[in-house]
Amino acid sequence: MRLVTPGDSAPASVNRYLLPHEHQVITVRKHPAVLMRPVAEVFGGLIVAGVLSNRIGNDGGPVLMIIWWAWLLLLVRFVWQVAEWSVDYFVVTNQRMLYTTGLITRKVAMMPLAKVTDMSFQRSIMGRMLGYGEFILESAGQDQALRTVDFIPYPEQLYLEVCGMIFPNRDEADD
Repeated sequence: MRLVTPGDSAPASVNRYLLPHEHQVITVRKHPAVLMRPVAEVFGGLIVAGVLSNRIGNDGGPVLMIIWWAWLLLLVRFVWQVAEWSVDYFVVTNQRMLYTTGLITRKVAMMPLAKVTDMSFQRSIMGRMLGYGEFILESAGQDQALRTVDFIPYPEQLYLEVCGMIFPNRDEADD
């Protein structure tokens, strides 16, 4: 997780969505585990393409070319997913939460911290082993732009920090 200090700056893809009076508290990417399935697909496809090429041999020229072009498409899809992962950020500022996604079509989902009525996180067995979780956010409104954020790294620490911002510590003298 990357906690943003006052002198630090997040990527320009995030900064352009911040208001002048906002400052970042937390900026994180999705956990790299989000790329496990695409990696498995590329390696699985490579194994299948290799086995089929070995069985077909040199006699199946056009078939071999189709097999390897199909694997190349899998590889291009993987590179695209890595590029998308690299520009997706979950940002918590002093006033709101933002989730920016998309490489070509940019999407920004936002929820003001003051509107969050309930926040929880879930961790699957795989999430506990690899260190990621899913945030579930609820607000008083019916339709929410930001409801779930999956593959969040260090969800316990991030959960405590965000809850500390939503429910600030009150002095005993205020009661």
